[in-house]
Amino acid sequence: MLFEINRTNTILYCRNWNEMVSFYQNILQLSVNYQKDWFVEFQLSENTYVSVADERKASIKGASGEGITLSWQVTDIKVAYDRLSAQKIAVSEPTRKWGSLVCYFKDPEGNRIEIWEALKK
Repeated sequence: MLFEINRTNTILYCRNWNEMVSFYQNILQLSVNYQKDWFVEFQLSENTYVSVADERKASIKGASGEGITLSWQVTDIKVAYDRLSAQKIAVSEPTRKWGSLVCYFKDPEGNRIEIWEALKK
């Protein structure tokens, strides 16, 4: 590796910023690590974050969900699937793929979110 990476943060530039903040904070129930009037950083795990930024106040425009997949490994895909379904999120049934069980859903801007659990060998 060319250099050591200590922390990761994926930033999603959004047209519908308030809706995106509400989705990640209230629906997915992610913890806010940092917040200002146009940017919110959510903590996924110890050194992993996803942020939403209002494209009207940023130097980069949103991708409108084109070509982006957030991939998150979860401990229990069945529990995650059931909880997403209970929140009325359109989530695909768990299917086997690449030695894992995988589900997909989208955030309000169309960014695909993949959740997966490694199958026991």
